[in-house]
Amino acid sequence: METLIKTDKPILATSVEISEKGLIIVTSKGKYFVNWQDCSPVLIKATFAERARWELSPSGYGIHWPLIDEDLSIGGLVSIGKLIL
Repeated sequence: METLIKTDKPILATSVEISEKGLIIVTSKGKYFVNWQDCSPVLIKATFAERARWELSPSGYGIHWPLIDEDLSIGGLVSIGKLIL
């Protein structure tokens, strides 16, 4: 029997910035812009105040929005984001 070992490390965020148009996620591989319209239905409907209240997980693996009880992984967001310099 063959055993598969996943060697890819998860993408972790070091910081996050919020704007009216979307969020910028800073990782060791660069900065990524993610439009709110591409995130999730909950974030699309959220107010700016609800979006602006976020918490980066201590590990940098995900973002939590406590006012709307939404959690998204950094890897998932980066996969739909655009790399910016």
